[in-house]
Amino acid sequence: MFTGLSAFPLTPLEEDRFDERAYAGLITRLVEAGVDSIGALGSTGSYAYLDRQERFRVARATVRSAAGTPVIVGIGALRTSQVRALAEDSQEAGAAGVLLAPMSYQALTEDEVFGLYKDVTADLSVPLVVYDNPGTTHFTFSLELYARIAELPNVAAIKIPPVPLDPAAARDHVAAIARVVPEHVRIGVSGDGSAATGLNAGCRTWFSVVGGTVPGAAVPLVRAAQQGAARSAVAESVRLQPLWDLFAAHGSLRVTAAIAEHLGLVAARCLPRPVQGLTTVQRSRVVRVLEELHLTPRCS
Repeated sequence: MFTGLSAFPLTPLEEDRFDERAYAGLITRLVEAGVDSIGALGSTGSYAYLDRQERFRVARATVRSAAGTPVIVGIGALRTSQVRALAEDSQEAGAAGVLLAPMSYQALTEDEVFGLYKDVTADLSVPLVVYDNPGTTHFTFSLELYARIAELPNVAAIKIPPVPLDPAAARDHVAAIARVVPEHVRIGVSGDGSAATGLNAGCRTWFSVVGGTVPGAAVPLVRAAQQGAARSAVAESVRLQPLWDLFAAHGSLRVTAAIAEHLGLVAARCLPRPVQGLTTVQRSRVVRVLEELHLTPRCS
């Protein structure tokens, strides 16, 4: 579950309601593409915009459509009691693991973040992924905090932010984390543009945005890295650079939603308001990149 490609799909809305039919189609695409796990209700899945009932429906729908592919469900929320309730819901829905980012309105201290993970892991019966995403949480984990949290029960993996693009610096960064956490805790990379570098540097998993919508674009990169073909993995990433440029310019969520809408996988304007997605001009650029990269419905 914590190796290879972990694909993070959108949670599509239609008329401000969870579009379960379209979502089931997204999950089926991931299963057919052979992803190694599915990450429901991550940042790409807009978890912070959904209430508890909606999140339970998404978790249940993911497991139902995953056909045995392991499902990891995001459980981040502002209050510890809410996180624990979401963890219970995810386990009831059949999740194989959970993903937790330290959400906050007031800035959290390291002791407060440690306390969150300590309280939540005490009741878990499934593995937990620590989600380090300073771009959305505005909290940065230190190596010391990684080490403290990694000793807690049920902590199985860490989803780290993008690694340095310089291969040597990336190796040093991943090695520094590996030195302070137990061997059983897997290190995975996020930030699609640095995925090849992270996998080649020793990360075991790519927690992928693009893999959740066009898995055919992500699978070759991951398989090359797993087979030790570092140059091939880098070549795949270079090929996808126009897509990474769009992610950098507009945010991966908005671009991915535009892709899914253009391919007819979800309804138009599928994101939760007030997020409005891309403009017409920006969407035209996304379509051009899809055509240049041959990311058509048939091959994606």
